[in-house]
Amino acid sequence: MESPAPGARCPVQEQRARWERKRAFTARELLETERRYQEQLGLVATYFVAILRAKGTLRPPERQALFGPWELIYGASQELLPYLEGGRWGQGLEGFCNHLELYTQFAANVERSRTILQEQLKKNKHFRRFVRLQEGRPEFGGLQLQDLLPLPLQRLQQYENLAVALAENTGPNSPEHKQLTRAAQLISETAQRVHTIGQKQKNEQHLQRIQALLSGRQAKGLISGSRWFLRQGWLLVVPPRGEPRPRMFFLFSDALLMAKPRPPLHLLQSGTFACRALYPMGECQLHRVFGHSGGPCGGLLSLSFPHEKLLLMSTDQEELSHWYHSLTLAISSQKN
Repeated sequence: MESPAPGARCPVQEQRARWERKRAFTARELLETERRYQEQLGLVATYFVAILRAKGTLRPPERQALFGPWELIYGASQELLPYLEGGRWGQGLEGFCNHLELYTQFAANVERSRTILQEQLKKNKHFRRFVRLQEGRPEFGGLQLQDLLPLPLQRLQQYENLAVALAENTGPNSPEHKQLTRAAQLISETAQRVHTIGQKQKNEQHLQRIQALLSGRQAKGLISGSRWFLRQGWLLVVPPRGEPRPRMFFLFSDALLMAKPRPPLHLLQSGTFACRALYPMGECQLHRVFGHSGGPCGGLLSLSFPHEKLLLMSTDQEELSHWYHSLTLAISSQKN
């Protein structure tokens, strides 16, 4: 039986060494990026939030809407950093989790913050001058306020990645393993909630945009907040007789809206669409008539509803495949 070569390490020792290297690398990255993050949080807290409060350039409701819980997030970072500098990662991240709700609040306020910034830069000349003056400070290194405002949400994603990596590369016998595992779980759950908030905000923007494109009495109230936007685009409607007619389609999680463009010379509603039909996806049966092969000739989709049948054609095979996938998704979501 061969004995191990002198100095050779067993696989278990090699794995532990790899874990330790990854853990040390991740801990160093967490520390260095936290220092930079705290520095940038401090720039906004010092040169914007505090001075705006003292000068009264913005009314308190507008200032709160613009920055949200920024100073509290800054305070949470100030609490965390000494633990990271002392190598007490588990204890530091465990305590930091008490402040995660601030990031959820910040995410819920993002769209309001963006709107307030745009409005105030446009109509408040004193605020506009103040922002330009502060952004010109050498401490900002050319960064603008609009570049810095998304920082907390970007940092939350980094927290998740780094906390998970630390937990995964900390041995189960380590006194920090339980703390890190719990912290990674809580941070991941918060990141998921923030992602969901962002998706809802994006969907609301799509719904508002589509509502603005629709005109006429039939269009009122069509875009409900409970709907999820999936897809839009031009397709050709193939009638039983006559030539195919181009129509704009808007696909939502529960319905397919068919619209016709208003005449370009229409006095009041040029550039908008008139709603022609709203089809419930829960009652739809979808089939590909042709266009399975991926060739260059496009394809045809058949959509059957209780009282109507649609034949939709596209000369772009890839576009038709995307529509087929999205329609299938909408139908499935209504039948689950």
